Formats: sequence, C-alpha cells, structure tokens
Amino acid sequence: MIVRSSTAVPGSSTGDRLAAPGSSTGDRPAAPRTASRVAPILGPAFVAAIAYVDPGNVATNLTAGATYGYLLVWVVVMASLVAILVQFQAAKLGTATGKSLPQLCRERLPRWGTRLLWVQAEVVVLATDLAEFVGAAIGMRLLFGMPVAMSAAVTAVVSLLLLELRRQGRTRRFELMSAAALLLVGTGIGYDILVVGNQSAAGLAGGLLPGFHGADSLVLAMGIVGATVMPHAVYLHSALVQGRGLSAEAARRDPGLVRRALRLDCVLALGIATVVNVSMIALGAGLGAATGGSWTGDLVAAHGELASRIGGLAALAFAVALLSSGISSSGVGTLAGDVVMHGFLGWRVPAHVRRIVTMAPAVLALTLGVPLTGLLVASQVVISLGVPVALFLLVWFCRDRSLMGPLVNAPLTTRIAGATGAVVAGLGVCLPFTLFF
Repeated sequence: MIVRSSTAVPGSSTGDRLAAPGSSTGDRPAAPRTASRVAPILGPAFVAAIAYVDPGNVATNLTAGATYGYLLVWVVVMASLVAILVQFQAAKLGTATGKSLPQLCRERLPRWGTRLLWVQAEVVVLATDLAEFVGAAIGMRLLFGMPVAMSAAVTAVVSLLLLELRRQGRTRRFELMSAAALLLVGTGIGYDILVVGNQSAAGLAGGLLPGFHGADSLVLAMGIVGATVMPHAVYLHSALVQGRGLSAEAARRDPGLVRRALRLDCVLALGIATVVNVSMIALGAGLGAATGGSWTGDLVAAHGELASRIGGLAALAFAVALLSSGISSSGVGTLAGDVVMHGFLGWRVPAHVRRIVTMAPAVLALTLGVPLTGLLVASQVVISLGVPVALFLLVWFCRDRSLMGPLVNAPLTTRIAGATGAVVAGLGVCLPFTLFF
C-alpha cells in the first residue's frame, strides 16, 4: 500500500524521513545519518538472491563444469550482470509505484493479455517449484535416507513455516534467514572446492571468453540463463520492496538515495550469488577432473564421489548446501507464486493449498524415477523462456516517466535492458530448433 504524507514530523516513517533529508528546524530533530536511512531499504534483494542459487543452479552449473570445464563461466557472469540490472529495475518499479509488476500489468494491459501473462508466469513458477522440490528431496535423501514422498512433505512444511515469519510481519527475520541460507550454500560449495582441488586459474580466466562447444553446450547455456535470471524473482522483488516504511511519494522526493540503497542491496546480494554460481562450475570442473571424466554432473553421484574420494565431511557439506538451497528457495517460490496470482488476477489462494498443487508434479516425477539431474536442467530451460517476457515488461514500465517519476530509467539503461532482452529472446527462439533439428 502507498502511504501518502505531505509533511515530515518527528517519529514519522522512514519514508517521511527520506522525504526531507538534512532538514533540521526548531522542534524537529536532525535528519538521521545516511546509513540509518538506507538500512531499512536493504534486505529484499537477499530474498530474491535465493532464487539464484536454487537446486536448478546447482544442477546446471555442476553439469556445465563436469562436461565442459570452465567453458561456460562467461555465461554465468554475463547472466549475473543481467540479473543485477533486472532486479534493480524491479526494485525501483515497486518502490516508485507502490505496486508489483503483475499488479501494474493487470491495471494497464487488456484482460486477455493479463491472462496470457499469468499463464506463462505460472508455468515458470511451476518449473521453479519442480527444481526446488527435487533439490530438497535429493538433499534429504543424501542426509537422512528419507523416502521421496516424505522428503517432499517435509520440504513443503518447512517452506510454509518460513513464509509464516513474513506473514506475521517478521520480514526482517525472513530476510536474515534468506541471507544465512545464501551464505550456507556458498560455504558448503567453497569447502568442497578446497578439498577436491584440481582447479586451474588459467582455465577459469579462459572461461570468461565467450564460446560454445556444440549444440549441447548451447542448451546447457540456456539452462544456466534460466537458472540465473529468474523471472519469478523479478515479479517477487517488485513486491518485496513495499511496506518498508518508504512510501512511493517519499521515494520520489529523494530518488538519489533510493537508487543508491537499491543498487547496494542488489549488488551485495547478487554479487554473493554470482560468486557461489561460479564456484559451482569450478567444483564441477574439479570433481570431473578428479574422476577422470566418469562423473558428468549427477547430484546423487556427486555425493557418492565426494564420500569415496575425499571423505564424509565433504559429502556432508555438499548435501547440506543442496538441502539449504532447496528448502529456502521453495519458500521463496511459494511467495512468488502468491505475488503472481494476486497481481495478474487479483486472486489469493491459501499458501498451503498452493504448495500442495505446485509440489504435485515434483512428487510425481520423483515417484516415477525420472532422472533427477536431467529434470533439473530441463526445468531451467523452461524457465529461461520466461526471461524475455519479464525483461520486456520491466523495460516498458520503467521507461514511463508518468509512472516512475524521477526514478524513471535513463535512456542508456533502457537501451541496454532492451538489447539484453532481445538477445535472450533470440536464444529462446533458437532453443527448440537446437533440441529437435
């Protein structure tokens, strides 16, 4: 909700304090330091960043490292830079308007267009949920030997408990837990890199140069793009920045501070996620080299290889990282699904009902014994097809000065974002021909 306030008074919200930086009159205390004014705005990007280290990322990045070494590092880096730009725009849009991206679509687009956008967004969310549940189920099986159905149920319950924190207004705790999960995933992967070894600084540097090696590497690159630039995180981030004591009117009165705060939040959170994703490729390359190429990215096999070649602690670190990735991202996925449905259609479905529906495909796939790592990679390719849609909508709305006010995109930003969306859309169009012809 947009909180409107025309004057700043003692004890008012953060948004009102931001509206009058540096003011200090008779009965009014001096404005707080910049750090104290920025701090309440920070946090949403860390929730969105969880989507960038979900089990789909683990699967695609490890497979890329095991199969092609450091060849596709440049894809992760470029996709991560795009993600920072995209999430920054999503945060700006939500802050400047007080509404999420799906809500703006419902208000400004024809009903039939909104329904089509909702369908594609739901497909993206379902593919995301599939990856998250599969990843969490693998983690629980590796750690506790838990059956598939039970692991899916436990994942659903834990993700709902995480969402309950936010529903009760404990947003900061939810954000801190997301940041902790992000660091836990990074710590587990980082430890395994150290103990596995077989790393090449020259190879890593060479991986920053763009290049492919056959059609399979292009498909895998598209999976990495889908796993890194997450459309559901775009929709979610535009909603997360609301309700933080910063009204849309107050943000427009101090756009410079808002830009700096949102940019800092996105760079910190997604910068960490970028390092974690590159580390996953490095781990895949190292473990692939250690096994002489016999391991090609399978997550369950990775745990076994770590246990037999390195030791139980390395295998434990990998399983904990995977489980943390799956559970934390499943909560974020459920929250994003609620934002998508409420924004595009104006409907709300109880979180537990939505969780049961969205976990059904994952449970079915797990029960039927579908190859898990391949399923994860395929889900990321599906997600990548929704990236151009989210990018186009962001560019379209963020270039509108009447909507964004002083937080409108600069012309250069619009051109860069538009060109990025066109490139990703082109790759998406090429993908079916690559797969079937």
